[in-house]
Amino acid sequence: MRGRIGLLVVATTSLVLVSFLVPLALVLRTLAADRAVSAATAEAQSMAPLVTTLAPGSLRLTVDQVNAESSAALTVFLPSGAELGQPAPVSAAVRLARNGRSFSAEAPGGEQVLVAVEGLARGTAVIRAFVPDSVLRHGVTRAWLLLGGVGLLLLVLSVLVADQLARSLVRPLVALALASDRLAAGDLSARAALAGPPEVRRAAAGLNRLAARIGELLAHERETVADLSHRLRTPLTALRIDAESLRDSAERERLVIDAGAVERTVSEIIREARRPGQAGGDAPVTCDASRVIAERSAFWRPLAEDQDRRMAVEVAAGPMPLLVSADDLATCVDALLGNVFAHTPEGTAFAVRLSRRAGGGAWLVVSDDGRGFGPADPTTRGQSSGGSTGLGLDIARRTAEASGGTLIIGRSAAGGGSVTLGLGSPAGPDDGTRRHRRPHLRLRALR
Repeated sequence: MRGRIGLLVVATTSLVLVSFLVPLALVLRTLAADRAVSAATAEAQSMAPLVTTLAPGSLRLTVDQVNAESSAALTVFLPSGAELGQPAPVSAAVRLARNGRSFSAEAPGGEQVLVAVEGLARGTAVIRAFVPDSVLRHGVTRAWLLLGGVGLLLLVLSVLVADQLARSLVRPLVALALASDRLAAGDLSARAALAGPPEVRRAAAGLNRLAARIGELLAHERETVADLSHRLRTPLTALRIDAESLRDSAERERLVIDAGAVERTVSEIIREARRPGQAGGDAPVTCDASRVIAERSAFWRPLAEDQDRRMAVEVAAGPMPLLVSADDLATCVDALLGNVFAHTPEGTAFAVRLSRRAGGGAWLVVSDDGRGFGPADPTTRGQSSGGSTGLGLDIARRTAEASGGTLIIGRSAAGGGSVTLGLGSPAGPDDGTRRHRRPHLRLRALR
């Protein structure tokens, strides 16, 4: 922006200077020529009385003396045909002047002034004063150089003033942009300084109000989520009491464990909801994907056996650290497996595969032998063609993107649905920037 303002000022100032200096330079040249011609005219007219009074010898000495001291060359054409002073041809202008006319006219190499002197016995004498071009333009070049220097100085001064004005405009705009970038990166404490022109101050004040409003809305949302989650404690307590009253000890233990897991999840939701938002400078959270996938697969296997589902689990050997928390990855796996159980009939086989990704991270594939996905986008949040909440695949997509990965919807080898998650590793090449950008989402919705 500073460069554009500078170019605009240079262009405007140049036009003003050209429109002012060029006519002034032409006027100076004209004035110099008029001054030289006026001086030559005065010298020629001062010789007119001498032509009528002096003898030819004395007149010759006088003309030679004037030529020695003057910049204009004087020539006197006597009626007898004699020429005194600087030799000059008898041109048509000289012959016209012998008719009694005095005037000035252009001549090769300069300008001539012709003065007719009447009253002589044998006719009219003509005094010719020739002014060369060097005299006509004497001092013009120096004046033009002076004007050019003044114009250049004015142009430099205008650029300096424009640069200072541009700084005063650009500096608050840059600060406003930096504040908006911090706000976009999640730093809700970012505020713009109220400086600069009135329009910039209004924009900064609007951004500050927006940041404050975002903070208020997020705080209200966190409290709302915490309150709603807290309401679940009462039915969970009743569920735990009912579970503890069962006679079958194995069934009672299993339900109590499940109720405890749900209660811990609700407590974690309340803690997370009431935790103040962070600006993104905290250390990355990681987990061992192999352990999490093995645990969640073991959790869902009894239900698969009850529904006569063939469950295949393939987990790469060894630890597999990923840039995602264990709770988030477990929630993601539960959402994907829950979709399989909810949207495929009993007896439908499915598979869970975890493999290493060549560029770092892992591939998590959950596929089934069902009917697959419909023509609509299955990752649209809150929309589901199967009567569910429509949040499962969106949770999986957000988990993948938070780690710097992708989500791909496709078909399994048996023609059913397949969800592939690319999960990032903390040792990945873009680890330093992953937390501040939204990764590109590749989505292939099949018909």
